[in-house]
Amino acid sequence: MAQSPITDVIFDFCGVLLDWQTHACLDGHFPDDVVAAICADDDPHGFFRYEDRMDAGEDFADIYPDVVREQGEEIAGIFKYYIDHYDDALPRTLPGMVELLEDLKRHGYGVWGLTNWSHETFHFAFEKFPRLAELLNDTVVSGVEKMHKPNTDIYELALNRFGLNAGNCVFFDDTAKNVVGANEVGIHGLLFGNALEARESLTALGVRL
Repeated sequence: MAQSPITDVIFDFCGVLLDWQTHACLDGHFPDDVVAAICADDDPHGFFRYEDRMDAGEDFADIYPDVVREQGEEIAGIFKYYIDHYDDALPRTLPGMVELLEDLKRHGYGVWGLTNWSHETFHFAFEKFPRLAELLNDTVVSGVEKMHKPNTDIYELALNRFGLNAGNCVFFDDTAKNVVGANEVGIHGLLFGNALEARESLTALGVRL
């Protein structure tokens, strides 16, 4: 096998490194039908739209009045609870992912994070799962940078900050448009399914595991 050009692997967080389940935060605290609607793909209450604004760098305090005006006090209160208890929406690391990071580091590869996440709630990730903080060399957080996947600027920022060449990197994300964004700057963007598939994809690129 020809020597792999891959030297570094970059990971999204929610849906790749971490299991993210909004219902795990809300179940048992609010009516089942309301929680089901909030967690549905066609959520009429816009939780993920508001959260996306936080991921892009807006503060909760600036968004909350919009939630109250557009959704009413009851739903706004649930959204505030969700943000305040965000760690409950992160029940576990996804199976096999800590081991994958460990194996990559053992073989000399760099491992990094690149996530769309609010600067106000990202701390929960490393507080709840300190092993990730130990393993990742560094992480770029969209809400801190006020940049947002899939826009190319955040990938370029990450490459510059990490000191990496795009062609030597693999990036895993569970959202297709974010994979496209990585590919547009020359990173090997791959859609994440599970840890075993990620290992197989890396092996196909010549990565030693």
